[in-house]
Amino acid sequence: MVPGMAPAEPTHPVRARRASRYDVVVAGGGHNGLVAAAYLARAGRRVLVLERLGHVGGLAVSARAFPGVDARLSRYSYLVSLLPAKIVKDLGLAVELRRRRYASYTPVGETGLLVDGGDEHRTAASFARVTGGTADLEAWRRFYAMTAQAAARIAPTLLEPLMSRTAMRDLVGGETWRELFERPIGEVVDERFADDTVRGVVLTDALIGTFADPCDEGLLANRCFLYHVIGDGTGEWNVPVGGMGAVSGALAGAARAAGAEIRTGAEVVAIDPGGEVTFRDGAGEHAVTGERVLANVPPAVLARLLGGGDGPAPEGAQLKINMVLSRLPRLRDPEVDPAAAFSGTFHINEGREQLARAHAEAARGAIPSLPPAEVYCHSLTDPSILGPELRAAGTQTMTLFGLHMPARLFRADPAGAREEAVRATLASVNRVLAEPIEDCLLRDPDGRPCLEAKTPVDLEAEAGLPGGHIFHRDLSWPFGEPGRWGVETGFERILLCGAGARRGGGVSGIPGHNAAMALLS
Repeated sequence: MVPGMAPAEPTHPVRARRASRYDVVVAGGGHNGLVAAAYLARAGRRVLVLERLGHVGGLAVSARAFPGVDARLSRYSYLVSLLPAKIVKDLGLAVELRRRRYASYTPVGETGLLVDGGDEHRTAASFARVTGGTADLEAWRRFYAMTAQAAARIAPTLLEPLMSRTAMRDLVGGETWRELFERPIGEVVDERFADDTVRGVVLTDALIGTFADPCDEGLLANRCFLYHVIGDGTGEWNVPVGGMGAVSGALAGAARAAGAEIRTGAEVVAIDPGGEVTFRDGAGEHAVTGERVLANVPPAVLARLLGGGDGPAPEGAQLKINMVLSRLPRLRDPEVDPAAAFSGTFHINEGREQLARAHAEAARGAIPSLPPAEVYCHSLTDPSILGPELRAAGTQTMTLFGLHMPARLFRADPAGAREEAVRATLASVNRVLAEPIEDCLLRDPDGRPCLEAKTPVDLEAEAGLPGGHIFHRDLSWPFGEPGRWGVETGFERILLCGAGARRGGGVSGIPGHNAAMALLS
């Protein structure tokens, strides 16, 4: 069953009727399940994918979120970093991932910190304006040279059987091991950088979707940071042309072309350790049998499907706000074009002290008074997601990801807490702009502002994610028992192929690939 839990006695009765037989049944049609299905079908296996929703892709989807507005938003996940080029090549995926020239922009008073990947001199001048010298820029270069080397060495291992802890330590080297794997990332950042803004920019990668104190000895923030800087060996976060739905669509096409059968509107309600899978659709309840079952669901859901109860639920910690703007908002900084600032990651009140204050408030059960967040405008890099009229009018999409918004804040009053969190977050955004973001929101044909918000509780209800945890559970280190793939459970016939597998999290396809390789090997 789920790693770390003792196998439970099967509680689902053996059914008298004969169930359809497959080589592999994949429970869940998110992107990882589609990757696994494509690999296995290409290898000649008879594969069935069962998806509860009316579409595949899980959270990697595009949607027209606002009636009458021709904009296809990446509604949940929105950027791609960890998807290996090898998977794209192996499966012949027709996907385009565009590099963002500007890594980030962070407003600071009437100026800001711009990290321009196409102009080192401009980046250096921006560091000098914000920090008053060159020390933090030099520290930045040293630190990210270290993470780049780690990324280049670790990324290829993610598609191979697990390495031992000792082997990975030898692979990355002593200094990198100490700084990223042994010491709390908060202490490392505080020691290496002096400026509060620079510290915050570095630390945000340790907190995306993770409610953690970066100085905690449990090192949860370190694990989050590591996956955010590994990427596909580069650490770059790229824009999927056509939106996230284009990625899932290509994966579904590859799986179907290889012969996999995909059924949507088919909710898996039970999995027997012997391989029988019970699902429900519009015609009633059915059973199929797989020689192997790949569970593309959170571990807590798998435990329930196996009849073992829900167990402790993980806790997601984010606020996602999708917007369509009639135009980009004006900045206080006259030196930076808004199109440059918003095409990369635009940091909002994410200084080191601001992050710490927001975490402390949320830990006490209060929505942060000045919520830290970051935004970017997909349409600046990929205008194809907008209809012709919106493109001609200068319309842009904007995605906001809010930090330190754990599910506990939204349990008692989901709608009221969501409204309060959105109100506080927009106020936080307005603190760093030259005009209110509300003045830039496009209105739909009925006059309603084009803004929607999703809390962890919303994701729990809409996507079936326990606690609304976008990584399915807390991230794990990318090493383990040598020779295993990190997808094994306590039952021989059942493998975990979703984001909750070891080396899961993010839109990567890595758990799907590894589950397929574990089965084929």
